[in-house]
Amino acid sequence: MATPHPARWWHALDDGRLQCDLCPQECKLRDGQRGACFVRRRDGSQLVLTTYGLASGFCVDPIEKKPLAHFYPGSSVLSFGTVGCNLACRYCQNWDISTSRDADRLQDAASPASIARAATQWGCRSVAFTYNDPVIFAEYAMDAADACHEAGLKTVAVTAGYVNPEPRREFFAHIDAANVDLKSFSEEFYTRLTRSHLQPVLDTISYLVHETPVWVELTTLLIPGHNDSDDEVRRLSGWVASELGPDVPLHFSAFHPSHHLMDVPPTPPATLRRARRIAREEGLHHVYTGNVHDPDGETTWCPECGQALVRRDWYQILEYRLTADGRCPDCDTVIAGCFADAAGDFGHRRIPVHLAGG
Repeated sequence: MATPHPARWWHALDDGRLQCDLCPQECKLRDGQRGACFVRRRDGSQLVLTTYGLASGFCVDPIEKKPLAHFYPGSSVLSFGTVGCNLACRYCQNWDISTSRDADRLQDAASPASIARAATQWGCRSVAFTYNDPVIFAEYAMDAADACHEAGLKTVAVTAGYVNPEPRREFFAHIDAANVDLKSFSEEFYTRLTRSHLQPVLDTISYLVHETPVWVELTTLLIPGHNDSDDEVRRLSGWVASELGPDVPLHFSAFHPSHHLMDVPPTPPATLRRARRIAREEGLHHVYTGNVHDPDGETTWCPECGQALVRRDWYQILEYRLTADGRCPDCDTVIAGCFADAAGDFGHRRIPVHLAGG
Protein backbone atom coordinates (compact mmCIF):
# COMPACT_ATOMS: atom_id res chain seq x y z
CA MET A 1 0.00 0.00 0.00
CA ALA A 2 1.08 3.55 -0.70
CA THR A 3 1.69 6.04 2.08
CA PRO A 4 -1.48 8.10 2.68
CA HIS A 5 -1.25 11.43 0.87
CA PRO A 6 -2.37 14.68 2.53
CA ALA A 7 -5.82 15.65 1.25
CA ARG A 8 -6.93 19.09 0.21
CA TRP A 9 -10.29 20.74 0.86
CA TRP A 10 -11.23 20.12 4.49
CA HIS A 11 -11.61 22.06 7.71
CA ALA A 12 -11.99 21.41 11.43
CA LEU A 13 -15.37 21.72 13.14
CA ASP A 14 -16.01 23.07 16.62
CA ASP A 15 -17.06 19.62 17.87
CA GLY A 16 -13.66 18.12 17.03
CA ARG A 17 -14.63 16.46 13.77
CA LEU A 18 -13.03 17.25 10.42
CA GLN A 19 -15.32 18.06 7.49
CA CYS A 20 -14.30 17.03 3.99
CA ASP A 21 -15.13 19.87 1.60
CA LEU A 22 -14.42 18.01 -1.65
CA CYS A 23 -17.99 17.19 -2.62
CA PRO A 24 -21.56 17.90 -1.49
CA GLN A 25 -21.53 14.82 0.75
CA GLU A 26 -19.42 16.96 3.14
CA CYS A 27 -18.56 14.00 5.37
CA LYS A 28 -17.80 14.86 8.99
CA LEU A 29 -15.20 12.49 10.37
CA ARG A 30 -13.72 11.45 13.68
CA ASP A 31 -10.27 9.90 13.88
CA GLY A 32 -10.01 6.76 11.75
CA GLN A 33 -13.32 7.29 9.96
CA ARG A 34 -13.60 7.28 6.18
CA GLY A 35 -15.85 9.38 3.98
CA ALA A 36 -18.66 8.07 1.82
CA CYS A 37 -16.14 7.63 -0.99
CA PHE A 38 -14.11 5.29 1.28
CA VAL A 39 -10.75 6.57 0.01
CA ARG A 40 -10.57 9.76 2.07
CA ARG A 41 -9.84 9.11 5.74
CA ARG A 42 -9.15 11.08 8.87
CA ASP A 43 -5.72 10.34 10.34
CA GLY A 44 -5.32 12.23 13.60
CA SER A 45 -5.48 15.93 12.89
CA GLN A 46 -5.57 15.70 9.09
CA LEU A 47 -7.47 14.21 6.19
CA VAL A 48 -5.63 11.88 3.81
CA LEU A 49 -6.17 10.26 0.41
CA THR A 50 -5.44 6.55 0.82
CA THR A 51 -5.20 5.64 -2.89
CA TYR A 52 -2.63 8.15 -4.12
CA GLY A 53 -0.21 6.43 -6.52
CA LEU A 54 -2.26 3.25 -6.80
CA ALA A 55 -4.57 2.13 -9.62
CA SER A 56 -7.05 -0.67 -10.17
CA GLY A 57 -5.76 -1.13 -13.71
CA PHE A 58 -4.62 0.54 -16.92
CA CYS A 59 -5.91 0.04 -20.44
CA VAL A 60 -5.39 1.67 -23.82
CA ASP A 61 -8.84 2.43 -25.26
CA PRO A 62 -10.33 4.31 -28.21
CA ILE A 63 -11.30 7.82 -27.16
CA GLU A 64 -14.85 7.14 -28.40
CA LYS A 65 -15.27 4.68 -25.53
CA LYS A 66 -15.17 7.41 -22.87
CA PRO A 67 -17.42 8.44 -24.74
CA LEU A 68 -15.99 11.45 -26.55
CA ALA A 69 -16.99 11.89 -30.19
CA HIS A 70 -15.58 15.39 -30.77
CA PHE A 71 -12.18 15.07 -29.08
CA TYR A 72 -9.58 13.83 -31.56
CA PRO A 73 -11.69 11.06 -33.13
CA GLY A 74 -9.99 7.71 -33.62
CA SER A 75 -7.17 8.47 -31.17
CA SER A 76 -6.11 6.23 -28.31
CA VAL A 77 -6.28 7.09 -24.63
CA LEU A 78 -4.58 5.49 -21.62
CA SER A 79 -7.38 4.92 -19.12
CA PHE A 80 -7.12 4.21 -15.41
CA GLY A 81 -8.93 4.56 -12.12
CA THR A 82 -8.59 3.66 -8.45
CA VAL A 83 -11.41 2.41 -6.20
CA GLY A 84 -14.34 4.00 -4.40
CA CYS A 85 -16.94 6.60 -5.36
CA ASN A 86 -18.75 9.51 -3.72
CA LEU A 87 -22.07 8.35 -5.19
CA ALA A 88 -23.87 5.07 -4.50
CA CYS A 89 -25.61 4.30 -7.78
CA ARG A 90 -27.78 1.21 -7.45
CA TYR A 91 -27.15 0.37 -11.09
CA CYS A 92 -23.41 1.10 -11.30
CA GLN A 93 -21.83 -0.58 -14.33
CA ASN A 94 -18.41 -0.56 -12.60
CA TRP A 95 -19.72 -1.50 -9.15
CA ASP A 96 -16.85 -3.93 -8.46
CA ILE A 97 -14.47 -0.94 -8.54
CA SER A 98 -16.65 1.88 -7.25
CA THR A 99 -17.91 -0.09 -4.23
CA SER A 100 -14.67 -1.91 -3.49
CA ARG A 101 -13.37 -1.83 0.05
CA ASP A 102 -10.53 -4.17 -0.87
CA ALA A 103 -7.08 -2.65 -1.24
CA ASP A 104 -6.03 -5.73 -3.20
CA ARG A 105 -7.89 -4.30 -6.21
CA LEU A 106 -5.21 -1.63 -6.36
CA GLN A 107 -2.69 -3.78 -8.15
CA ASP A 108 -0.68 -1.16 -10.04
CA ALA A 109 1.62 1.31 -8.33
CA ALA A 110 2.01 4.24 -10.68
CA SER A 111 3.60 7.62 -10.17
CA PRO A 112 2.33 10.56 -12.20
CA ALA A 113 5.53 10.49 -14.26
CA SER A 114 5.19 6.78 -15.01
CA ILE A 115 1.62 7.32 -16.24
CA ALA A 116 2.74 9.99 -18.69
CA ARG A 117 5.67 7.84 -19.77
CA ALA A 118 3.43 4.81 -20.43
CA ALA A 119 0.92 6.87 -22.42
CA THR A 120 3.73 8.23 -24.57
CA GLN A 121 5.23 4.79 -25.14
CA TRP A 122 1.86 3.42 -26.26
CA GLY A 123 1.32 6.28 -28.68
CA CYS A 124 -1.69 7.73 -26.85
CA ARG A 125 -2.83 11.28 -27.45
CA SER A 126 -4.43 11.55 -23.99
CA VAL A 127 -4.82 10.03 -20.54
CA ALA A 128 -8.28 9.47 -19.01
CA PHE A 129 -9.15 9.38 -15.34
CA THR A 130 -12.10 7.00 -15.39
CA TYR A 131 -13.57 3.64 -14.22
CA ASN A 132 -14.37 5.31 -10.90
CA ASP A 133 -14.90 9.03 -10.40
CA PRO A 134 -11.62 11.00 -10.51
CA VAL A 135 -13.08 13.67 -8.24
CA ILE A 136 -12.41 11.41 -5.26
CA PHE A 137 -8.72 10.97 -6.18
CA ALA A 138 -8.35 14.54 -7.38
CA GLU A 139 -4.92 15.15 -5.82
CA TYR A 140 -3.51 12.13 -7.66
CA ALA A 141 -5.28 12.98 -10.93
CA MET A 142 -4.11 16.61 -10.82
CA ASP A 143 -0.47 15.59 -10.37
CA ALA A 144 -0.79 12.99 -13.13
CA ALA A 145 -2.39 15.61 -15.39
CA ASP A 146 0.53 17.96 -14.83
CA ALA A 147 2.98 15.20 -15.79
CA CYS A 148 0.91 14.42 -18.87
CA HIS A 149 0.86 18.04 -19.99
CA GLU A 150 4.63 18.24 -19.59
CA ALA A 151 4.85 15.26 -21.96
CA GLY A 152 2.55 16.89 -24.51
CA LEU A 153 -0.48 14.74 -23.67
CA LYS A 154 -4.10 15.78 -23.19
CA THR A 155 -6.15 14.83 -20.12
CA VAL A 156 -9.72 13.54 -19.86
CA ALA A 157 -12.02 13.25 -16.84
CA VAL A 158 -14.99 10.87 -16.91
CA THR A 159 -17.05 12.05 -13.98
CA ALA A 160 -20.46 12.39 -12.39
CA GLY A 161 -19.64 16.04 -11.69
CA TYR A 162 -20.54 15.80 -7.99
CA VAL A 163 -18.01 18.23 -6.56
CA ASN A 164 -18.01 21.48 -4.60
CA PRO A 165 -17.13 24.80 -6.30
CA GLU A 166 -13.57 25.38 -5.02
CA PRO A 167 -12.19 21.87 -5.65
CA ARG A 168 -14.12 21.88 -8.93
CA ARG A 169 -12.26 24.98 -10.05
CA GLU A 170 -8.86 23.56 -9.03
CA PHE A 171 -9.42 20.08 -10.43
CA PHE A 172 -10.74 21.04 -13.85
CA ALA A 173 -7.95 23.57 -14.34
CA HIS A 174 -5.84 20.46 -15.07
CA ILE A 175 -8.32 18.84 -17.49
CA ASP A 176 -8.67 19.25 -21.27
CA ALA A 177 -11.89 17.29 -21.88
CA ALA A 178 -14.63 15.84 -19.74
CA ASN A 179 -17.53 13.51 -20.20
CA VAL A 180 -20.01 14.29 -17.44
CA ASP A 181 -22.60 11.70 -16.51
CA LEU A 182 -25.95 13.50 -16.35
CA LYS A 183 -27.76 10.54 -14.84
CA SER A 184 -31.27 11.93 -14.97
CA PHE A 185 -33.16 15.20 -14.95
CA SER A 186 -35.01 14.21 -11.78
CA GLU A 187 -34.02 15.03 -8.20
CA GLU A 188 -36.07 12.03 -7.08
CA PHE A 189 -33.95 9.75 -9.30
CA TYR A 190 -30.72 11.19 -7.91
CA THR A 191 -31.74 10.84 -4.27
CA ARG A 192 -33.32 7.38 -4.63
CA LEU A 193 -30.87 5.70 -6.99
CA THR A 194 -27.57 7.51 -6.44
CA ARG A 195 -27.71 9.02 -2.90
CA SER A 196 -26.81 12.40 -4.29
CA HIS A 197 -28.54 15.47 -5.74
CA LEU A 198 -29.13 16.84 -9.22
CA GLN A 199 -28.39 20.55 -8.80
CA PRO A 200 -24.66 20.26 -7.99
CA VAL A 201 -24.23 18.22 -11.18
CA LEU A 202 -26.04 20.85 -13.26
CA ASP A 203 -23.87 23.51 -11.63
CA THR A 204 -20.70 21.61 -12.57
CA ILE A 205 -21.81 21.17 -16.17
CA SER A 206 -22.76 24.83 -16.53
CA TYR A 207 -19.46 25.90 -14.96
CA LEU A 208 -17.43 23.75 -17.34
CA VAL A 209 -19.24 24.90 -20.46
CA HIS A 210 -19.46 28.60 -19.66
CA GLU A 211 -16.41 29.33 -17.51
CA THR A 212 -13.61 26.99 -18.65
CA PRO A 213 -11.89 25.90 -21.88
CA VAL A 214 -12.61 22.23 -21.07
CA TRP A 215 -14.26 20.38 -23.96
CA VAL A 216 -17.48 18.88 -22.54
CA GLU A 217 -19.70 16.01 -23.67
CA LEU A 218 -22.57 14.53 -21.66
CA THR A 219 -23.81 10.97 -21.19
CA THR A 220 -27.17 9.74 -19.92
CA LEU A 221 -27.59 6.03 -19.29
CA LEU A 222 -31.24 5.31 -20.07
CA ILE A 223 -32.72 2.83 -17.58
CA PRO A 224 -36.11 1.35 -18.52
CA GLY A 225 -38.85 2.62 -16.24
CA HIS A 226 -36.58 4.99 -14.33
CA ASN A 227 -35.35 7.85 -16.56
CA ASP A 228 -36.37 6.95 -20.12
CA SER A 229 -39.77 8.64 -20.45
CA ASP A 230 -40.36 11.03 -23.34
CA ASP A 231 -41.04 13.81 -20.84
CA GLU A 232 -37.78 13.42 -18.97
CA VAL A 233 -35.69 13.03 -22.12
CA ARG A 234 -37.32 16.17 -23.53
CA ARG A 235 -36.72 18.21 -20.36
CA LEU A 236 -33.11 17.04 -20.11
CA SER A 237 -32.40 17.74 -23.77
CA GLY A 238 -34.17 21.09 -23.61
CA TRP A 239 -32.02 22.13 -20.66
CA VAL A 240 -28.85 21.20 -22.52
CA ALA A 241 -29.95 23.14 -25.60
CA SER A 242 -31.10 26.26 -23.75
CA GLU A 243 -28.58 26.43 -20.91
CA LEU A 244 -25.45 25.04 -22.58
CA GLY A 245 -26.06 25.50 -26.29
CA PRO A 246 -26.89 23.21 -29.19
CA ASP A 247 -23.32 22.14 -29.91
CA VAL A 248 -22.69 20.24 -26.64
CA PRO A 249 -22.75 16.55 -27.63
CA LEU A 250 -25.17 14.33 -25.73
CA HIS A 251 -24.77 10.54 -25.61
CA PHE A 252 -27.65 8.23 -24.73
CA SER A 253 -26.29 4.86 -23.60
CA ALA A 254 -27.96 1.51 -23.11
CA PHE A 255 -28.33 0.06 -19.62
CA HIS A 256 -27.45 -3.56 -18.92
CA PRO A 257 -28.66 -5.23 -15.68
CA SER A 258 -26.07 -4.65 -12.98
CA HIS A 259 -25.46 -4.37 -9.26
CA HIS A 260 -28.80 -3.82 -7.45
CA LEU A 261 -30.90 -3.43 -10.60
CA MET A 262 -30.56 -6.95 -11.96
CA ASP A 263 -34.34 -7.17 -12.32
CA VAL A 264 -34.49 -4.28 -14.80
CA PRO A 265 -34.30 -5.32 -18.48
CA PRO A 266 -31.66 -3.99 -20.89
CA THR A 267 -32.48 -0.79 -22.73
CA PRO A 268 -34.06 -1.57 -26.12
CA PRO A 269 -32.22 0.03 -29.05
CA ALA A 270 -35.53 1.65 -30.04
CA THR A 271 -35.48 3.61 -26.76
CA LEU A 272 -32.11 5.12 -27.63
CA ARG A 273 -33.24 6.02 -31.13
CA ARG A 274 -36.38 7.63 -29.70
CA ALA A 275 -34.34 9.64 -27.19
CA ARG A 276 -31.99 10.76 -29.95
CA ARG A 277 -34.94 11.93 -32.07
CA ILE A 278 -36.40 13.89 -29.15
CA ALA A 279 -33.07 15.54 -28.35
CA ARG A 280 -32.65 16.60 -31.96
CA GLU A 281 -36.20 17.99 -31.92
CA GLU A 282 -35.17 20.06 -28.91
CA GLY A 283 -32.41 21.64 -31.00
CA LEU A 284 -29.29 19.64 -30.17
CA HIS A 285 -26.90 19.26 -33.09
CA HIS A 286 -24.87 16.26 -31.96
CA VAL A 287 -26.72 13.38 -30.32
CA TYR A 288 -25.19 9.91 -30.11
CA THR A 289 -26.29 6.44 -29.04
CA GLY A 290 -23.99 4.11 -27.12
CA ASN A 291 -23.66 0.45 -26.11
CA VAL A 292 -25.64 -0.58 -29.21
CA HIS A 293 -24.83 -0.85 -32.91
CA ASP A 294 -26.53 2.14 -34.50
CA PRO A 295 -24.72 3.62 -37.54
CA ASP A 296 -26.80 6.82 -37.58
CA GLY A 297 -26.30 7.30 -33.84
CA GLU A 298 -22.54 6.76 -34.12
CA THR A 299 -22.06 9.25 -36.97
CA THR A 300 -21.14 12.92 -36.63
CA TRP A 301 -23.40 14.90 -38.97
CA CYS A 302 -23.09 18.48 -40.16
CA PRO A 303 -25.89 20.42 -38.43
CA GLU A 304 -26.15 22.83 -41.37
CA CYS A 305 -26.12 20.72 -44.56
CA GLY A 306 -26.77 17.29 -43.04
CA GLN A 307 -23.77 15.54 -44.58
CA ALA A 308 -21.97 12.75 -42.72
CA LEU A 309 -18.60 13.99 -41.46
CA VAL A 310 -17.32 11.16 -39.26
CA ARG A 311 -18.71 7.69 -39.82
CA ARG A 312 -18.06 5.06 -37.18
CA ASP A 313 -18.63 1.34 -36.74
CA TRP A 314 -18.56 0.90 -32.99
CA TYR A 315 -15.21 2.59 -32.29
CA GLN A 316 -13.72 2.19 -35.76
CA ILE A 317 -13.52 5.34 -37.90
CA LEU A 318 -14.83 4.45 -41.38
CA GLU A 319 -14.80 7.93 -42.89
CA TYR A 320 -13.40 11.27 -41.72
CA ARG A 321 -14.27 14.34 -43.79
CA LEU A 322 -13.56 17.24 -41.43
CA THR A 323 -11.08 19.86 -42.57
CA ALA A 324 -7.92 20.51 -40.57
CA ASP A 325 -9.65 23.35 -38.71
CA GLY A 326 -12.77 21.30 -37.91
CA ARG A 327 -15.14 22.45 -40.64
CA CYS A 328 -17.61 20.70 -42.90
CA PRO A 329 -15.95 20.45 -46.34
CA ASP A 330 -19.32 20.89 -48.07
CA CYS A 331 -20.73 24.05 -46.42
CA ASP A 332 -17.80 25.33 -44.30
CA THR A 333 -19.78 25.08 -41.04
CA VAL A 334 -17.55 24.95 -37.96
CA ILE A 335 -18.08 21.74 -35.98
CA ALA A 336 -17.60 22.26 -32.25
CA GLY A 337 -14.85 20.14 -30.69
CA CYS A 338 -11.13 19.39 -30.81
CA PHE A 339 -10.01 17.87 -34.10
CA ALA A 340 -6.83 16.98 -35.97
CA ASP A 341 -6.20 17.13 -39.71
CA ALA A 342 -6.79 13.38 -39.87
CA ALA A 343 -8.57 10.83 -37.69
CA GLY A 344 -6.62 8.41 -35.55
CA ASP A 345 -6.58 4.75 -36.54
CA PHE A 346 -6.62 3.01 -33.17
CA GLY A 347 -9.93 1.30 -33.95
CA HIS A 348 -11.91 -0.80 -31.48
CA ARG A 349 -9.01 -2.45 -29.67
CA ARG A 350 -8.70 -2.63 -25.90
CA ILE A 351 -5.17 -3.25 -24.62
CA PRO A 352 -4.59 -3.91 -20.89
CA VAL A 353 -1.33 -2.33 -19.75
CA HIS A 354 0.84 -2.98 -16.70
CA LEU A 355 3.11 -0.16 -15.55
CA ALA A 356 6.29 -1.84 -14.45
CA GLY A 357 8.26 -0.05 -11.81
CA GLY A 358 5.52 2.34 -10.69
